Amino acid sequence: MARFKEKNKALLLRKKGESINDIAKKIKVSKSVVSLWCRDIKLTSKQIERLHKKMMVGSYRGRMKFLERIRKARKEETIKLRKEGLKEVGKLSKRDLFIGGVAMYWSEGTRSLNAEQTSFSNSDPRMILYILKWFKEICEVSADRFIVQIRINKTHRKRIKEIEKYWSKLTRIPISQFTKTILINSVVKKIYPNSNKYYGIVRISVRKGVKIRRKIIGWIDGLMKIV
Repeated sequence: MARFKEKNKALLLRKKGESINDIAKKIKVSKSVVSLWCRDIKLTSKQIERLHKKMMVGSYRGRMKFLERIRKARKEETIKLRKEGLKEVGKLSKRDLFIGGVAMYWSEGTRSLNAEQTSFSNSDPRMILYILKWFKEICEVSADRFIVQIRINKTHRKRIKEIEKYWSKLTRIPISQFTKTILINSVVKKIYPNSNKYYGIVRISVRKGVKIRRKIIGWIDGLMKIV
């Protein structure tokens, strides 16, 4: 008798346009049984359309949940691997600072055979601070020998003072040691939402740095031996 009641309820719900899956959940019967019971019920076009829309929404929700699980897993993995990376590096020795600085200068420093200037350019504040520490502790350059030059897009002309102040505060190098800021005359193809966080490219040069530069080239040659 209980089965008969369940079947009648299933038929009534199906005639109202309920999905097989929802009916099975409501009366607590397997979907295969509900499908068998309701196989002869013909749904109207409106009922079919409503079920299709519901199915599409359910499918979308399913995809969103799946993507959210992937995003969460990726975030957790990123945090985990970053922690592992920090642990593997550990506390840096003076030797580590030396090698790191040589590699950075090799990548971003002035190395032209036709120039004797000792300078390093980058837009990342952390790299600028690292190279300053390297110049001071490894190359034994005093703070008064640094010359700073900023390069910014011409669209930020009105922010020159703000940008100079930012780099002066970060590097602890007085504005008096800054040369005139260079405006880059290039077309900006992308519009960034946080354009007020743009501080350009900074070049740190060393006064009377010819001998230092020649030594740095030797250090770079030493690193090249590994390849």
